[in-house]
Amino acid sequence: MGLFDRLKQGLQKTRQILRTDVRDLFRAGEILDEKLLQDFEGRLIRTDMGVAAATRIVGRLREEQGGRTVDVDAVWGTVREELVELLKGQEDVRWDTSDLLSPLNQASSGPTVVLVAGVNGVGKTTSIAKIAGLLQRSGKKVVLAAGDTFRAAAVEQLAMWSERLGCDIVRKESNADPAAVAYEGAQAAVDRQADYLIVDTAGRLQNQKNLMDELGKIRRVIQKVIPEAPHESLLVLDATTGQNGLAQARSFSEAVGCTGLVLAKLDGTARGGIVVAVRQQMGIPVKYIGVGEQVDDIELFDPDGFVDALFRT
Repeated sequence: MGLFDRLKQGLQKTRQILRTDVRDLFRAGEILDEKLLQDFEGRLIRTDMGVAAATRIVGRLREEQGGRTVDVDAVWGTVREELVELLKGQEDVRWDTSDLLSPLNQASSGPTVVLVAGVNGVGKTTSIAKIAGLLQRSGKKVVLAAGDTFRAAAVEQLAMWSERLGCDIVRKESNADPAAVAYEGAQAAVDRQADYLIVDTAGRLQNQKNLMDELGKIRRVIQKVIPEAPHESLLVLDATTGQNGLAQARSFSEAVGCTGLVLAKLDGTARGGIVVAVRQQMGIPVKYIGVGEQVDDIELFDPDGFVDALFRT
């Protein structure tokens, strides 16, 4: 299955709302009146793109086509254009779609450090494995640091992935200081001349201040070994959490200075619109999306490709 087809399959539930339920609202020859527009806005909000984004899309439809005979192609053309603009953001972030590593910030010299955060159950460990797999397949040497020491299962899961992928891992006993793991991971990455160090952190709720402070400590100890680290701070969000993801994004961004998002479990939700809401309200670019459970079920996030997957048959 090609990249586009996998993305389209992952977005199937969101597509059903946008292409089936919503499209049924508009029939050629009818008048695009206020009732239709309001119903359409409600359907858009159901995808979790947020009220602001849905209002913007419907506002443009109202201005350009309201009161006129419905032109289905023109309606969808407007929706597509607005979604692409919302997803690109004001800074119009674009990746080199031929290079799956292009979204990642890189160190000018020495190991690039990627710090990964997220609440329990979002698919953080699997997302780390997917990113490590991308790096390994690109010929990069990767070291993993198993910083989620509060959950022995998390450490074991990451160790299992490291063995499968053939990359090194730094781990300690359960309940060890996560910052100590991060420090040893940074030292190992330098000593082994690794290209990347990916640091896992304990899954935590955004309102647990002590654990959020711990993330700051992890950053500081890594910087003792690699002064400019972390070069990338990724927040993993579960697409099925919908608008709750925005609260996570805000809090984690403050704690770790998020530079990008990984949206996991996009294949299991009708809420693919959360990508729009996070991008618009947070200004944090979505860098990768997870569209399945296998290690290679990860795609570089491309606004045009994402929207095409929603609309093309």
